[in-house]
Order: sequence, then C-alpha cells, then structure tokens
Amino acid sequence: MNSTVQKPDIKGFFDESTNTATFVVKDPGSASCAIVDSVLDFDYASGRTDTRSADRVADHIEAACLTVEWILETHVHADHLSAAPYLQQRLGGKIGIGERITYVQDTFGKIFNEGTEFQRDGSQFDRLFRDGDSFAIGGLDGNVLHTPGHTPACMTYVIGDAAFVGDTLFMPDFGTARCDFPGGSAADLYHSIQKILSLPDETRIFVCHDYKAPGRDEFAWESTVAEEKARNVHVGGGTSADEFVAMRQARDATLAMPRLIIPSLQVNMRAGQMPQPDDAGKTFLKVPVNGL
Repeated sequence: MNSTVQKPDIKGFFDESTNTATFVVKDPGSASCAIVDSVLDFDYASGRTDTRSADRVADHIEAACLTVEWILETHVHADHLSAAPYLQQRLGGKIGIGERITYVQDTFGKIFNEGTEFQRDGSQFDRLFRDGDSFAIGGLDGNVLHTPGHTPACMTYVIGDAAFVGDTLFMPDFGTARCDFPGGSAADLYHSIQKILSLPDETRIFVCHDYKAPGRDEFAWESTVAEEKARNVHVGGGTSADEFVAMRQARDATLAMPRLIIPSLQVNMRAGQMPQPDDAGKTFLKVPVNGL
C-alpha cells in the first residue's frame, strides 16, 4: 500500500431513466481506469435493449485513450441492467463482484425457475471479491469491504480517498437503501454503514443512485464520510441500530417493486448476460407471477 492517500480522478455519468450513476475511476499517474456500475438501457414495453448510456462511458474512455482494468459491480442491481459484457467486449477489463453472488444466484435461480444450465457458482464473473481483498488500477490501490444489507452480496470499493458504496448509502438528504429484497437485512445494513462511516472523514462517498430529495433541484452523487455522519437523514447524528431498523422496516413496507426488477435480476445475476437463447435463437425473460 502507498503511504500517502491517493486521489483518483473520477468522472460520473448519470442515467435519469434509472437514476443510476456510473463512474470511471482513473489512476492519475497512468492511463489505467475502472468502470463502476454500468447501465444497459432497456425499454420494458418493447423488450428492446440499447447501449446509449454505456456508449457515453465508452466514448469518454476511448477519447481519453484510457485502458480499462476492471468493470466493477457493487451488487446485483434490481433497478437497471448491467452493460458489463458490452463494455468488456468493446474496452477489455475484468468483471468483478462480491463472492456472495452465489447466494443471490441460488435465491433468484429458484424464484425464476432457472434450469441446471444456469451456474450458481459465480463463474460468469472474472473475479469474486471477499471482504478485505485488494486490487490495482494502474498505480491505484483498491480495497474491498463486504457491506451487506440491501443485498447479501453488496460490496464497497475503496479506491484511494474514494468509496463506491453502491446502494448502501444515498446522498445525506435522501438516506439509505431498502432492505426488503430476499436476503436483505436492515440490521446488516446498519452495521455495514457503520463500517463505511469508520473510514476517514474526508473520504469521498460516491453513491449509485440519486432521486433528488425534496427541495433539491439537481441530481448529485458525491458526498463525504463527514457529511453522511452528520446529516444523513436515516443514520446521521448518532442514530441507534434499533431506531434505524424500525425506521427502515416501516419505510420498506410502503415501497413498490422497482420498475425493472424482473429483467434486471435475471440479467445481472448472469454478469450482464441475457439468458441462453432457445433453439430458434430467440431470447426470453421470465415473469414469476406473485413471485416477488
């Protein structure tokens, strides 16, 4: 590890249709970079995919002559499809996610009645990260924190002075992620957030989603540990675990399922790949009636 705190160059790309922020994380000392939480556009009504969001990211990388080392997923997203395979084919890099993806694959493999051809061992990904693992982006040091709660496989990637927290935390004025999906846990989320908030106060926090809290006019996706500790409306100011769990469970009971949860889970648990086509070459997604 480097003795001084590294400060990666970070470029955010926001997709308003899914409220998702994708990040390009660059080593300031080289052309190496990583992509965190990419988006494949999907029109549910027509069943058509599009790469315009991913192309914005790829165009930026190609224009800057960057080399993609990693395509990182903080978790199996339920609100957008991952563009990881498309970006990997165009730009290279290894696709990484947390090792508990196997639990998610087993859970949703049953919900979507996947056959034995669907591997539940995480082999669709190039790297399965464990808590405490490290990786490199050129000369940048990356470290991995297991931060379950929203899902059992959620990971936070700490790269230099920046932490990419996925759906664990939102901007301070919007709070925290829901925990009512299969395998979720409000108690786990509280402890995961405390792990993130134990990072240095000046650590930059990059969130995967923003929904513009009431009174805020612009989308935002960057805060700091100090700001989250002081002002996060769900966990800031010394909120106790019991208070948080009670709030989170009551709030989650009022929430509808995300619009793209059914296609997102089936694709993202496959590292962004569609299910295998049938004998005629056609690809289908399943709808588990009363299954979620």
